[in-house]
Amino acid sequence: MTQAPAPSRASALRAVPDRVRNYSQGAIRGTHPESRSLALLVLGTILAGISVIAFKSVPTSVLVLPLAMASVLLGPATLPWFTVFLLLVVTTTVPSEPMTNRFAAQIVLLFVLALLVLLGSFRRSRLGVAGARGEQMLVDLRDRILARTGISELPRAWFAESVVRSAGGTPFSGDFVVSARNGDLFGVAVVDVSGKGEDAATRALLLAGAFGGLLGAVPAEQFLPSANEYLIRQDWDEGFATAVHLSINLETGEFQLRTAGHPPAAHYVAGAGKWDLTQSNGPALGLIHGEGYDASVGVMRPGDAMLLYTDGLVETRDRDIMLGVDKLVGQAERLLGTGFADGAGSLVDVLGSPNDDRALIVIHRRQGTPALR
Repeated sequence: MTQAPAPSRASALRAVPDRVRNYSQGAIRGTHPESRSLALLVLGTILAGISVIAFKSVPTSVLVLPLAMASVLLGPATLPWFTVFLLLVVTTTVPSEPMTNRFAAQIVLLFVLALLVLLGSFRRSRLGVAGARGEQMLVDLRDRILARTGISELPRAWFAESVVRSAGGTPFSGDFVVSARNGDLFGVAVVDVSGKGEDAATRALLLAGAFGGLLGAVPAEQFLPSANEYLIRQDWDEGFATAVHLSINLETGEFQLRTAGHPPAAHYVAGAGKWDLTQSNGPALGLIHGEGYDASVGVMRPGDAMLLYTDGLVETRDRDIMLGVDKLVGQAERLLGTGFADGAGSLVDVLGSPNDDRALIVIHRRQGTPALR
């Protein structure tokens, strides 16, 4: 059986006007979801206005319901016109009731709410989609990007766990973890974008997608320089980030560690039973063109572990960052002494401030298991 050839790029481009035309015709016929919502809201507003005029027991404030529903369902192109239409319906109900203080307050309240809806609509016009669909689009974008972050699948001889928590407990954080595995090579980066919480979240989402792609596409020695140049090209006002990048050969345990203005990694040496701090010299990302990043090299032997983290776990206003690193190592000795499962979450619970973004990854090479599957 022969397989039908894939459509060419030219045919795909010729299909674009058809899709646009179908979308427009659907909107005109009312088959587009927003058109149906608009028709139902207009009908509901008219019926509510008639009820207010015909039945004295129905208050004018009932028109708040279609206004509230419109603010959620309609986009910035139709919401202002619907709001004006609703206010016209409100004005037709004024002669139907005596002008009491209570009735006047209802009218004023409706106009104030309509003004707030209009202001919100003007802000949404920057996004170009309706409130509910716009919010869903942002959530979907966040989930798609975050699905590319986190930890790649590792062989049985290795264990890794990461935790990312944002300032204020929102799902959006200025810290993130990305990883990639190509055969025996495993790379992971922990990045701290300038700012915190939702203020840094949009930049962190963009960088998480970009850095996740870079991590699996360039050699280890090129990752931080490439990330640095990418961030410089963004030309953001707060255009810098710190990062630590670890590249491990899963067969031999040999690693290369590079930092960009980031706190040192903590390497647990099982043979000596102690933690060592490992760091290389390099400026934060997004500050200097053409900067190189030297590597600290070593070997993770069976039983060894590595902690990569952001400064939200070790730095506070009244404590030097190195004192925080010492505290992190002390807590790691106590909490991870009996095993590394769930260790990342335990450390984040004990350390850091809920008012700052925090990210931590624990990587452990298990003893007594084959190196690769």
